[in-house]
Amino acid sequence: MDTRALTELIEKELTGSEYYLIGVSSEPGDRYVVEIDSDEGVDIDFCAELSRKIEEAFPRDNDSDDYELEVGSAGLTAPFKVKRQYLKNIGQDVEVLTNDGRKLHAILREAGDNDFTVEYLVKEKPEGAKRPVEVARRESFPYDAVKSVCVDLKF
Repeated sequence: MDTRALTELIEKELTGSEYYLIGVSSEPGDRYVVEIDSDEGVDIDFCAELSRKIEEAFPRDNDSDDYELEVGSAGLTAPFKVKRQYLKNIGQDVEVLTNDGRKLHAILREAGDNDFTVEYLVKEKPEGAKRPVEVARRESFPYDAVKSVCVDLKF
């Protein structure tokens, strides 16, 4: 199975629906993993329906065409891969791991075409003060300037 043809089929199937494609990966042993998402969550029945449509388009006629297919959601704590995931999570707590090794626990405030903005608290000691106080800082990052961004679950 050709990954590009698989991606094109999935994008066509998702057009007009609430779902969007996160990614398609091929793994050793002819295993294909399809990750989808939506602003309202992913329904298991929709995953099964999409899987059937893929299997209809790419039939397993003989042993040489055999493959394993997994269709599912990106996962709640999986790193964001596409801009729409950032848009979906504006206002949510996120964990940002920057390329320079910083780990920020922040609130996702904005997601633009080229970058996203988070807000986090830092302790600073104002001039003349005896104790540090927490101050909100905003920082923007180009999407490619971070190793990962994911929802920061608090329990």
